[in-house]
Amino acid sequence: MANILFVVTGADFWTLADGTKHPSGFWAEEVVSPYEAFTAAGHRIVVATPGGVVPTVDRASLDPTVNGGQDGADKVARALEAVTELQQPAKLEDVDLADYDAVFYPGGHGPMEDLAVDTRSGDLLTAALASGKPLGVVCHGPAALLAARGSDGTSPFAGYKLTGFTNAEETQAGLADRAKWLLQDRLVELGADFQEGEPWAPHVVVDRNLVTGQNPASSAPLAAKVLKALG
Repeated sequence: MANILFVVTGADFWTLADGTKHPSGFWAEEVVSPYEAFTAAGHRIVVATPGGVVPTVDRASLDPTVNGGQDGADKVARALEAVTELQQPAKLEDVDLADYDAVFYPGGHGPMEDLAVDTRSGDLLTAALASGKPLGVVCHGPAALLAARGSDGTSPFAGYKLTGFTNAEETQAGLADRAKWLLQDRLVELGADFQEGEPWAPHVVVDRNLVTGQNPASSAPLAAKVLKALG
């Protein structure tokens, strides 16, 4: 049995360019699909958030329109209720990477608000990458990579092939022209080799121990890659 750390946003909004606080949090499918895959394989999940706050689900991620209808939305909502670890998160500040065999960051717009500038999270990501342990990050979760810095001040993710929520997807979601910045742009700026797939289609990129997924549909395939890396 492996211990897998889920680092989840503690933000329940995303500040837009005009100062508006857009309701957000974590994206349900991006927690549920990997959680079900990892626990079905017999692994233990620990959730950590900045300050140990109970994370907020983005209500939009429970809408029937993004879950294939009402039945799908009901299924995701029930599955989310089963993730009891979300109700008792550890403080991210107290996390010791040595206690875990893999690290996973789900998305939602929340990470754009808090994890993108969280130096403790950045230190954890830097250490996880260097450790060789599987590191999975999906959708807007790669915003957290922006806070990671090596001892020389550069990003440890520079030169890595990776993916995340694309400019095209943010545009189609209707928020690109209201955002302070776009995730794809920032990841390219830090020196990553951004690999863009078709909008909304599953797309997973593996480079060494880093496993990244482009969007919610990439959550389950990403989890499968992490499980394979765990052996």
